[in-house]
Amino acid sequence: MDTRIPLSPTSGPAPDTISISNLNLSLGSGAARVHILKDISLRVAEGEAIGLIGPSGSGKSTLLMVMAGLERPDSGEVVVDGTAFNGLDEDALARFRGRRIGIVFQSFHLIPTMTALENVAVPLELAGDPDAARRAAQELQAVGLGERLHHYPTQLSGGEQQRVALARALAPDPAILVADEPTGNLDESTGKQIVDLLFAKHAERGMTLVLVTHDTGLAQRCDRVIRLRSGRIDATQPGTAARASA
Repeated sequence: MDTRIPLSPTSGPAPDTISISNLNLSLGSGAARVHILKDISLRVAEGEAIGLIGPSGSGKSTLLMVMAGLERPDSGEVVVDGTAFNGLDEDALARFRGRRIGIVFQSFHLIPTMTALENVAVPLELAGDPDAARRAAQELQAVGLGERLHHYPTQLSGGEQQRVALARALAPDPAILVADEPTGNLDESTGKQIVDLLFAKHAERGMTLVLVTHDTGLAQRCDRVIRLRSGRIDATQPGTAARASA
C-alpha cells in the first residue's frame, strides 16, 4: 500500500518534513503505565532545525523516538517525509528509517568488532548499495577521520567515535537527522566540535534536524526551540538561526 501523501509544488513556505497530530503515547503496563506524550501536535518544515528542550522526564527523547519511527504512539498521526507511519508494518518502517532518517545517540552504538569504515558501511550495505565501502570512506573523510578508517571503536577517542556515528547517520543521505543528546558523553571542548560539525552538515545538505538537548544555548542555535514539560509542548520560540535570517 502506498502511504505517501503527495505534496503539491508551491512558491510559499517549505513543505513539512514532519507532521504530528494529536499524538498520545504511554509506556509501561498496569499500575506502572505512564502517559509520556499528551496530545502533541507539531509541524517541522523541510530543512528546518529544531531544538527540543525540557527537564528530565518531560518527553523530549520519546518524542524524538516517535519522529524516528522507533516508538509507536497509542493514538494520533505521524507523517514523515510524506509517509504516514500508521500505515507501515515494522519491516516497512525499518526500511523507510534506513533510507530517510539518520540517528545519532548520546551513546555511540558502534559495533565493537567492526572498523570505523565497516560501521559506516552497514546501513549502505543493508540498503543494497554496491558502492558502500567507497561512500563510507567519503563520509568518514568528510567528518575528519580519513586517517582512521581501519581503526576499531576501542582505538578511537569519544569524540572520534561520535564522528563515526555521525558519518554512519549521514551515509544514506537522509532527509532528516535526529540527534539525542549527541554531546552527553563528551567533554566540553570535544562536544563543541561535534555540535559545530552537526550544524555544518545540516547547512551543507539542507536536511531537517531535530536535536534533543539539556543545553539551552545549544538549542538556541536551531531555527526554533520547543520546550516540553510533563509530556506537553509548553513553549515555542525562534532560535538564533531564525533571528539571524529574519
